[in-house]
Amino acid sequence: MNANSLAGRDCLRLLDLTPEEFELVLQTAAKQKADWAAGIHEAPCAGKAIAIIMEKPSLRTRSSFEIGAYRLGAHPLVMSDDHSAFSRGETVQDTTLVLERFVDAIVLRTFEQSKVAEVAKWSKNPVINALSDDFHPCQGLADALTIVEHKGTLKGLTLAYVGDGNNMAHTYLEMGALAGMHVRLGCPAIHMPDARVVAECEQLASQAGASIEIFENAAQAVAGADIVLTDTWTSMGDEDEHDQRLAEFEGFQVNGELMARAAQGALFMHCLPAHRGEEVTDEVMDAPYSVIYDEAENRLHAQKALLSLLMGAV
Repeated sequence: MNANSLAGRDCLRLLDLTPEEFELVLQTAAKQKADWAAGIHEAPCAGKAIAIIMEKPSLRTRSSFEIGAYRLGAHPLVMSDDHSAFSRGETVQDTTLVLERFVDAIVLRTFEQSKVAEVAKWSKNPVINALSDDFHPCQGLADALTIVEHKGTLKGLTLAYVGDGNNMAHTYLEMGALAGMHVRLGCPAIHMPDARVVAECEQLASQAGASIEIFENAAQAVAGADIVLTDTWTSMGDEDEHDQRLAEFEGFQVNGELMARAAQGALFMHCLPAHRGEEVTDEVMDAPYSVIYDEAENRLHAQKALLSLLMGAV
């Protein structure tokens, strides 16, 4: 593999990366994070511009990408909500082919994965999925970086995700398969992950010495786990189903009793925003084993690394 095989590529999901490329992003993020803390403020993307398109509300994604672009020396062109690049009714093709004349990379946070894929189809410049209904690769990279910082490694660890079989569940399956982790999902039967994503990850996991197990029971998933993760039960766009979902996820709350089933020294993680008292309790969110704020900060460092590599700046 070349020093940077990612130059000019897209990242629409973690499985767009090989295990070696996944590790390269994490190593680059760790180095850039350490350099910044040491006062080494290089600007490898000076003179470049990055379009950051937010079609869904965002705190961590917008902040981390905008500040990350600035720290890399690039100009962040932020377009959000009703004023996003796609708000005027032009086709994705026309919008993308115009936008790519102005910028060197496109970051898109949207609903359908197919829209991210279509932008990537038309853009000759790198495209990054900053969250879709199917995948959240940038969060997966940030979480992997956080686990390495606290555990020293990813390979061989057991990661237990409890809750909705959503884009985060898909992302953790992919992360585990790439990194050689043992991934357990605990989801209600009516909220299981996409079977196609599971099958893809199972195939890769078998080659990496990893494993995937899926349970309809939170306690079984968490038993002996090194990392316990969850996500909101009501995602953006599902607010009308909130009360129904509270009933459907009964028994899947991450609380002190559930964490006690994990391995000694287990970490708790949440991609945020959290609905305290629903999918997780205050005692877990605020516990010494909770690394949620480290995890949030690492969005900045993981995304800086990904941008640097895709833009061929490192």
